[in-house]
Amino acid sequence: QLQLVESGGGLVQPGGSLTLSCAASRSTFHYYAIGWFRQAPGKEREGVSCIESTDDRTNYADSVKGRFTISRDNAKNTGYLQMNSLQPEDTGVYYCAALTDCLGYVDYWGQGTQVTVSS
Repeated sequence: QLQLVESGGGLVQPGGSLTLSCAASRSTFHYYAIGWFRQAPGKEREGVSCIESTDDRTNYADSVKGRFTISRDNAKNTGYLQMNSLQPEDTGVYYCAALTDCLGYVDYWGQGTQVTVSS
């Protein structure tokens, strides 16, 4: 069992930045790839970014490349998503997830944290 708890969401103006955190309950965190997904009302949940467990390789959705940075601190059992140059279309509920690898299926989901980008 792995529990994931997201935090750091909130209201930010366009062009602003937020850092999301994903805290895991167990030290087995380091065995998993950590992904970030988001879902806007009326839209499908989409993958945003993922970082592998073994070599820290990362990937990003085209829509966030150059603006978002994913990272992890295994000593703290925590993953992060640094979001810069936020735009209204980035608004949604952001979820972290643990996966066997970034090409695989989600094993555990966090509860989500709301990100709203608005003037």
